[in-house]
Amino acid sequence: MGIKGFTRLLLLAGVLSSTSGFAAEIHGRSSTQLSWFNNYYNDQRQVELGEYLRFSVTNLDKEGKASIQGYGRITQDLNNGEGFNSRLYYLYGEYRDLYDKVDFRLGRQFVNSAAGTAIIDGGQIDLKNVGPVAFSVFGGRDVIFGLDDEASQSGDYAFGAAAYLQGFKSTDLELSWFRKWDRWDISRDILGASFKQYLFNSLRLYGNTRFDLVTETFNEVLAGVKYYPMSNLVLTGEWYQSYPTFDTTSIYSVFSVDRYQEAVFRADYTINDMIAVHGGYTAQYFEEGEKGHIYEIGCGLSPIEPLQINFEFDNNQGYNGSNNGFVLDAFYDVTKALQVSGGLAYDVYQRDGMANNEIARVYWLGGKYRLAKNMAASLRVENNVNEQYHSDTQGRFVFDYDF
Repeated sequence: MGIKGFTRLLLLAGVLSSTSGFAAEIHGRSSTQLSWFNNYYNDQRQVELGEYLRFSVTNLDKEGKASIQGYGRITQDLNNGEGFNSRLYYLYGEYRDLYDKVDFRLGRQFVNSAAGTAIIDGGQIDLKNVGPVAFSVFGGRDVIFGLDDEASQSGDYAFGAAAYLQGFKSTDLELSWFRKWDRWDISRDILGASFKQYLFNSLRLYGNTRFDLVTETFNEVLAGVKYYPMSNLVLTGEWYQSYPTFDTTSIYSVFSVDRYQEAVFRADYTINDMIAVHGGYTAQYFEEGEKGHIYEIGCGLSPIEPLQINFEFDNNQGYNGSNNGFVLDAFYDVTKALQVSGGLAYDVYQRDGMANNEIARVYWLGGKYRLAKNMAASLRVENNVNEQYHSDTQGRFVFDYDF
């Protein structure tokens, strides 16, 4: 679905609003961006002008149940031969609460379930208010973006179905299935589940898992707990496991991969309105008994109301090399309309025990100015200094208009 489909849907919105006697309302954001950077593929300077547009058309019917949603972008390279590029991320019509039980979408859309996600040209139907369990089903052409344009081919499809609890204040549970086809061959076949439970007003248990039906293995498992002993203290513990699987039609599916696991412990404490601190430890477990350790501490300071300073230090040691570094940034509200900011990141890292230490640094300055209630302009310029670039200056200017 491209510019023609976009135009047809807007014309349809106008026809519906005029024939029904209701004036359609259009809201959204236009974001015009100018960016400059080194092109990774040819190591040449590139200047790019882009327009990002997100909108919604509502009030298409008396009850306000019908709407049209869209988001896409166009870019033009100004000096490096990349030319014109466009992407339509979603553009769909939606109707909610049909008989107070059915929601459906039709068009290009992002679909998400515990078993998998995709952008499809197709439809989604949700059945709700029929008991403690609601149901969702979606399917359509699988939209795959390449470097320059869409890479989808004939026979690329995605389909999914989910059942989830509805009406339980403290409990969320979803079971789902997701399948993809690559030129009519099954490339993904996944079962998924997600869970969230609140207990005693101070405890939250959660988890997610995906089971690959082709390889008969759990390719992702997450289990976590958050404990709130006080309103200003959060304690987090997580266990995560990943066993990468690839599309069955991909050459990478024949390669051997390693299972990865990690345990995370973290504490976030707000001392007062001026000081907040956090710290964490991550234990990493690789194949053949190899381990890694990540330590992290940080704080947020607001010594005066217009100023916010953030600092974070991390230390990474073990099988995956070593790294010591910090990030420091600051934001200052000069006026209600103007904010200036800046920061730096500094890392000393060693890729393996036989290599020398390498240093990477990033310096950046930025600002944001609100011209009106619905207009704002922002600028960020940064310089990267590392083993690859002695000086790599890049930046982005953005003008946002809300309508």
